[in-house]
Amino acid sequence: MGKSLTEIAEQLKGSNKKVQLIYAFNGTGKTRLSGEFKNLIAPTSSEEADGEPTRRKFLYYNAFTEDLFFWDNDLLENEAPRLKIQKNSFTDWLLKEHGLGGAVIENFQYYTDEKLNPSFNEDFSEIAFYFARGNAEQIENIKISKGEESNFIWSIFYVLIRQVIAELNITEDSEEKRSTNQFDDLEYVFIDDPVSSLDENHLIQQAVDLADLIKSSESKLKFIITTHNVLFYNVLYNELKLKSKNGSYLLLKNEDGSFDILEKRGDSNKSFSYHLHLKGIIEKAIKNQQVERFHFILLRNLYEKTANFLGYEEWSKILPEDGRQNYFQRIINFTSHSTLSNEEFIEPTRQEQETIKLLLKHLLDNYNFFQSDEQRDNP
Repeated sequence: MGKSLTEIAEQLKGSNKKVQLIYAFNGTGKTRLSGEFKNLIAPTSSEEADGEPTRRKFLYYNAFTEDLFFWDNDLLENEAPRLKIQKNSFTDWLLKEHGLGGAVIENFQYYTDEKLNPSFNEDFSEIAFYFARGNAEQIENIKISKGEESNFIWSIFYVLIRQVIAELNITEDSEEKRSTNQFDDLEYVFIDDPVSSLDENHLIQQAVDLADLIKSSESKLKFIITTHNVLFYNVLYNELKLKSKNGSYLLLKNEDGSFDILEKRGDSNKSFSYHLHLKGIIEKAIKNQQVERFHFILLRNLYEKTANFLGYEEWSKILPEDGRQNYFQRIINFTSHSTLSNEEFIEPTRQEQETIKLLLKHLLDNYNFFQSDEQRDNP
């Protein structure tokens, strides 16, 4: 029998590991897991008198994003859009007291575009963005994309935890003293999917940089990282040498709404073959006659991974030639985001369930997936 997210959060809290790395498909519940974990470490009832959520024991990337940043488009006054920061002690400490706005900008431009320039106002309460063309001209007052916004906020958080780690590395035996005591009780940094709109090269670099940052920590600070990106997972797994420390997990949601968290062992790519895991989930659903809407999403993902590996520009090219367009349209219908809420509950018909079975068999038979004799005899 599976566990509740609260029970899994308690399991993570009870671990003595410095790093716990968790992979989960989008929609599995990793963000809710982080909320349950926060409630164990810093429950809402323990908020401080000034109203600022208790982050003395717990820093969380997504909550940091959601709580502290918002856009002010001011369409009525026809003013330029600004990304505003709610007043809080952390960004004040980072940007005002330590003057690390330049480090934030440098990190942001590395992962986006060196010509895309953030500009803090005088009291660091808001940011404007402009694009330098390479000559004297520039495009001002840009509303950056959601991916760029996420990268900018991650850059602030990254520089923040880098500085926090440096502060906590200062001990009583050190010659220098900590500049603040507000992080003395900090126990956990929870990072939920910092990957956003990055190409593979920058994604790898981000994982390497994060791993180096974690390895630089000499205090008792613990880190929990969740991700849906297998490449990001594998790079962190290898960089942090989790093979020998057994601090990596796979979070799965069961059909009854409970959850399992499985410890991953061995080499990252051998113990965590993403495409084989997708294949196994679909095969189990077919065998138990429990094909649901999301299995079309997994099948499409499996086709995309295979096509990309084999060098096809479009994943639809490896669908069966006979009826290719029809199969493509069926998968698209089940994997596109519906704008009508009543469509979200449409379950696959028996014919559509058979389509899943046929398309999986086509992929396995034609693109060199290993199959046991039993699998070949019982498709």
